[in-house]
Amino acid sequence: MQAGPPRLSGTGMTLAYDRRTIAEDLTVAVPDRSFTVVIGPNACGKSTLLRALSRMLKPTTGAVLLDGEDIQRRPARQVARTLGLLPQSSIAPDGITVAELVARGRYPHQGLLRQWSREDERVVEESMTATGVADLADRAVDELSGGQRQRVWIAMTLAQQTPLLLLDEPTTYLDIAHQIEILDLCARLHEEQGRTLVAVLHDLNHAARYATHLIAMRDGRVVAAGPPAEVVTAERVEEVFGLPCRVIEDPETGTPLVVPAARRPAAQLAPEPA
Repeated sequence: MQAGPPRLSGTGMTLAYDRRTIAEDLTVAVPDRSFTVVIGPNACGKSTLLRALSRMLKPTTGAVLLDGEDIQRRPARQVARTLGLLPQSSIAPDGITVAELVARGRYPHQGLLRQWSREDERVVEESMTATGVADLADRAVDELSGGQRQRVWIAMTLAQQTPLLLLDEPTTYLDIAHQIEILDLCARLHEEQGRTLVAVLHDLNHAARYATHLIAMRDGRVVAAGPPAEVVTAERVEEVFGLPCRVIEDPETGTPLVVPAARRPAAQLAPEPA
């Protein structure tokens, strides 16, 4: 069990854009060294929660706490040394190479008295190696496939050397092979480097397979939180997603596997003649 409060949490938060409130009295806790995945239907507040946790959105009420302190009161550069964010849509400058983009992850460690160093070079090379893009170092980012670009952005986030990584829909627009590739990479970062990961995912079965901790949301509130085996039940999937289903054991991993209920043939739906 975890001793003491987690490094990253939110308490009593109201999250809103202008006058449109997304969530009220929202409280979440991210277990340290977990691979936490946030799930829920579209427009339930998943990405809004991640924006708040990453300091991009200031709660109207309540607070996000990073190491026990309101994240909004901490200097941006200091936060960037602790928490890395991969946003939902990342656009690289035209013509920038893989190595140049990954090197931008070292920005939080630069300053007036500390410029580019051998340590920065080493971290960039290690980040590219860890994500399998070292052989692409001199390629332009806009020439790469979707899966390759996503790995490059993760490499840039890794180069920040933060113990906390937030990933907003890292598998969106990728085919199934590249989705698994990215999620396998995230799992390795969690397992081998002990990093705390928080990801928003749409695919419930991927979430159940890879997460160590799930947060299920609906209508701006947390419906359930805990290990996948406790959160992913047929009753809860129907409550959160409105999807009748069966939940069975994944034959490969033993994790919960959601099987949607079969569609009834049209003949069974037609009314009987009078």
